[in-house]
Amino acid sequence: MQAIFDLVRDVPDFPRPGIMFKDITPLLADAAAFGACIDALCEPWRGQGIGAVCGIESRGFIFGAAMARALGAGFVPLRKSGKLPPPVVGVDYGLEYGMDRLEIGSQALAPGERVIVVDDVLATGGTLEAGRRLVERLGAEVIGASVVIELGGLNGRSRWPLPLPLQALITY
Repeated sequence: MQAIFDLVRDVPDFPRPGIMFKDITPLLADAAAFGACIDALCEPWRGQGIGAVCGIESRGFIFGAAMARALGAGFVPLRKSGKLPPPVVGVDYGLEYGMDRLEIGSQALAPGERVIVVDDVLATGGTLEAGRRLVERLGAEVIGASVVIELGGLNGRSRWPLPLPLQALITY
């Protein structure tokens, strides 16, 4: 995990003053580190009968799609409002710096399908919680979530329901 940690770059005051953005583009550009990251993200889910990996827009798409391929599962994008063709199901949620809306295609998952939710960063937990709620609204079973980075000081993990597993590769 040290290689992953070393390749995440801090960008102060982005996208707003007071936010310390964690830039993953150096990690994505390093083939060996990116491969190790995907392997580590997949490890707890191997042999769990995952039917779909739901990746949260936008950086969650990168990790989620690679994980879906590695796990032999489908990939379902969870998108910002207005990006998916209808019909969709949506939820509004709070971010550390505002409000947003996340949507899923209303036929994207089968009832009872075993799903993991994936994003790049867990901050306050609102986005991951919204992703879980969307999946459950379609009747699929969320068996856990994975993120590359957890910002521990923002306590986003507290919004994730126990006993569902929540994996973070590195914590700041």
